[in-house]
Amino acid sequence: MLTFAGRRLLYSLPVVVLASFILFVGVRATFDPLAKLRQGRDPAVVAEQVARLGLDRSIVEQYGLWMKAFLTGDWGMSTRTDGAVLPMVASALGTTIQLIVWGVLFAALLALAIGVYSAARQYSAGDHLFTGLSYLGVALPPFWCGLILIQALSVWPRQQFGLAEPPLFFIGLHSPGHSGFDADYFRHLALPVLTLTVGLVASWSRFSRAALLEALSSDYVRTARAKGVPRGRVFIRHALRNSLAPFVTVVALDSAILVGGLVVTEQIYAIPGMGRLFLDSLIAGDVFVLLPWMLITALAMILLNLLADIGYAALDPRVALR
Repeated sequence: MLTFAGRRLLYSLPVVVLASFILFVGVRATFDPLAKLRQGRDPAVVAEQVARLGLDRSIVEQYGLWMKAFLTGDWGMSTRTDGAVLPMVASALGTTIQLIVWGVLFAALLALAIGVYSAARQYSAGDHLFTGLSYLGVALPPFWCGLILIQALSVWPRQQFGLAEPPLFFIGLHSPGHSGFDADYFRHLALPVLTLTVGLVASWSRFSRAALLEALSSDYVRTARAKGVPRGRVFIRHALRNSLAPFVTVVALDSAILVGGLVVTEQIYAIPGMGRLFLDSLIAGDVFVLLPWMLITALAMILLNLLADIGYAALDPRVALR
């Protein structure tokens, strides 16, 4: 397994280099890194910064200088906040990972339970109910769902009953004055995690149901039933285990997309994560934040793809890691 992982990571290096170079060229062609500095500044100061950043060199040389600085931890200073980029991106990534871990964990367990129930009781009243709810969950836009949850679980209980509503601001593990995994931490996570999981549960439960139904109709399941193997054992040891492989793959791939794709959820709840950092930096044309942000999200996609392959092989003995 370690050999497979190392080989996959080695094969991914050219992909990372090519993707990062294309992103670098696109960002540099769209935004001027010194646009803020050029406003009313001495041309000599601007020329000094151009030479320091290598902006007077070819695009390939500029990319090489940037990649070398990135690998050594010198990510520059943000033109939007005048702060160091590395701790800014690290903080945003840590916040987003917290949201993804709890959201994906909760969504995967709930989606799997719904999928198993629907497949075991196909075309029952409960199956039709969950099918309708899943279609509704997929159709709901995240921003609308988030606003409705705020109104239903925060504003309305406080107005009608004077109840303490879930907080509308985020507190992470690294927030000042926070003590860790306590009740206050989970209270602040409740609404954004619920908003995130609505769409995930809707789509993953349908996928889980379809994968399990396909496994139940396979030849090895029919053979096991013909040999007199108990129904529960056939369902759990044969059908459910084999249906988990594609389910785990989908969860891992969707999780990789979430690393940079929680723009709406983080904007609604003012969460200082990767999605909000990208939006703020894009609006401000902050090249020094956009470039490492894009490279980090690309690396997350590659690593989670690798984990998906390993998980698939671990759950399905017919798949070999070569």
